[in-house]
Amino acid sequence: MTAHPSFIVEDQSATTAFLEARLAPQKRIDTHGAIVFLTSERAYKMKRAVKFPYMDFSTVAIRRAMCAAEVEINARLAPEIYLGVAPIRKAPDGTLALGEVGQPADDAVDWLVVMRRFDEDGLLDRMATRGALTPEMMAALGARVATYHNALPPLAGFAGPEDYRRSVAADIHQLREQGGRLDRETTEALAVQLPGALEPFTDLVARRAAAGAVRRCHGDLHLRNIVLIDGLPVPFDAIEFSERIASIDVLYDLAFTLMDLCDRGLRPLANRLLNEWLWRIAELPDAPHEAALALLPHFLSRRATVRAFVEASGAALAGKVSEEARDYQRLALAFLQPAPPRLLAIGGLSGSGKTTQALRRAPEIGRTPGAVVVRSDVERKRRAGLALEDRMPAGGYTAQGSAEVYAAMLARAESVLRAGQSVVLDAVFARPDERAMAEALAARVDVPFDGIWLDVPKEVAMTRVAQRKGDASDATPAVVERQFAYDLGSITWRRE
Repeated sequence: MTAHPSFIVEDQSATTAFLEARLAPQKRIDTHGAIVFLTSERAYKMKRAVKFPYMDFSTVAIRRAMCAAEVEINARLAPEIYLGVAPIRKAPDGTLALGEVGQPADDAVDWLVVMRRFDEDGLLDRMATRGALTPEMMAALGARVATYHNALPPLAGFAGPEDYRRSVAADIHQLREQGGRLDRETTEALAVQLPGALEPFTDLVARRAAAGAVRRCHGDLHLRNIVLIDGLPVPFDAIEFSERIASIDVLYDLAFTLMDLCDRGLRPLANRLLNEWLWRIAELPDAPHEAALALLPHFLSRRATVRAFVEASGAALAGKVSEEARDYQRLALAFLQPAPPRLLAIGGLSGSGKTTQALRRAPEIGRTPGAVVVRSDVERKRRAGLALEDRMPAGGYTAQGSAEVYAAMLARAESVLRAGQSVVLDAVFARPDERAMAEALAARVDVPFDGIWLDVPKEVAMTRVAQRKGDASDATPAVVERQFAYDLGSITWRRE
């Protein structure tokens, strides 16, 4: 007889057998923390009777509370999926019955989260496997996650420096507890490098917590917990079992998705997601998100580390060793390797393809997941308090306003560079002094600089701007006509 892993604290085999017979599921999904039964229209999720240092489902009462919490928390992100909680009841004669959603039950032996079933082929991890994810999906996901983060209230008492130290120590303990299920040498390397990547930035951690960056987030935002519904990515299955684990820096929340994309060799999509989120996340003047990018290597590494021991624990249920878990270990180490930042500036008149080029080149520059694209069009809208898709009001474009936008754009870029992340500047840069300011920024921060000027026929530029939809740029064919009359001065940047 095979012994159960020590983290399983109760035998649920009778309940599981009942659900198999009662629901006749088309499919069953087993994870380290749950069993999900899929019927033609519904998904029924029963929490496993397990107890980990980071997750406790050890009693029926706890599992009932956690089912209710899961529905409440996830309804904010995915109301189209979550229906409620239903009891599994036990009659005096010992027979089991499935109760209705919302039904109270003192005789319940367990509880289920009840959801509408969705097309599993729409799960983003599956779409990634078959190469179906697109930059447009990542842009939509970045916008949705930023909107979600912006609506969450800041929390006090979580994610301070000591909390980070304790969490890192707990992660290392979890790695070591897996023993030979993971690569021991890599575990010990992470035991040194994870704390080492944190300590230089504990003051930044404290500033982020004080500034309101810590919120009750999704907490488990990997690709398997995001599904495409009606063409839009919908995150679901947010963490309900631990206020501490889910009360995190909003950038750490996003880092799970970024890590997962990079693990699958999809760094360009991770870059697109990060940039869209940065363009839309609300400003925190006392601890800017751009400065927080100094923590991103640590965040990415921790996310991979967590996946390593979670995957190893899941494999242990089947008495196996997971090579995928060891791959996550190696990825966690790779995120911590240094890559010096660079500055690339792309200029050109409206319609020359600056943003297209910036987004294409950004993933290739600097450390994971590539460069931050700092756009003058985005800066202008944010300074005006407008959504990126809204047009500036009449008179919104002035010489003074343009100078202020360029100054703010360069200040944002400097914050990113000093955080160790590379930058692509995306602006017209029609004036020699504007181009000189970009070059001076690189010299001041002491990073390599490249400047590219995009040439394009006027007719092509006018056609492009006329066809734009849902973009931060307000350029029109009339604007292009005026710009082609500019005196650009001497352009020393590489012309393409």
